[in-house]
Amino acid sequence: MAAIATMRYPKLRELVEAVRAIFRGPYTSKFPAEPHVPHPNFRGQPTFNRDKCLGCLACEEACPTGAISHRDEVDASGGPVRVMIHYTDTCIFCSMCEAACINDHQGIRLTNEWELSYFDRSKALETIEKDLQLCEGCGTTIGAVDHLEWLAQRLGEMSYSNPTVYLAHLRNLGFTDPNLLPVMKDRGRSDRVKILCARCRRETTRYDEK
Repeated sequence: MAAIATMRYPKLRELVEAVRAIFRGPYTSKFPAEPHVPHPNFRGQPTFNRDKCLGCLACEEACPTGAISHRDEVDASGGPVRVMIHYTDTCIFCSMCEAACINDHQGIRLTNEWELSYFDRSKALETIEKDLQLCEGCGTTIGAVDHLEWLAQRLGEMSYSNPTVYLAHLRNLGFTDPNLLPVMKDRGRSDRVKILCARCRRETTRYDEK
């Protein structure tokens, strides 16, 4: 009975908290009346950095839930692009994508974004586009242009051992003219100065015995 009687009256600690709340305000935030500011260490939605992302797909390989994907397609201007897709509704904010990013972990990073409610689940995604390099022989996908440029810069002079890498780098610098290739066709092996996939590159150096 004594225990029941004491439950009818608030505890001293609860009284102190109630009085303190009158002057200091409630413990909870005023969202949605005011924007909620999360703690700096809060793990929010990862987002792509359009300038830093290389389109290398390292984040897609590392994602444990399959929240990152891509598709290679042709854009409105007719150029090949790689569309990087981040599905926010399946992301668990583990930061494995940021840890796996080869460009100094800057291509995709965690943010403080936490308000991810959608009425239409099909809109629960983020996309960016990266220019794509195709094989000039068979048209298969080689990789994103920014990724090839990153490789050339990292390899330095060693990139000249790989024609696909250094030709992509020279083209990005504007030192090569694509119109030169048809002119060279009748003068020699123009296929040696094209950006090719591994299979087509092998075909240009292989000689079948007759």
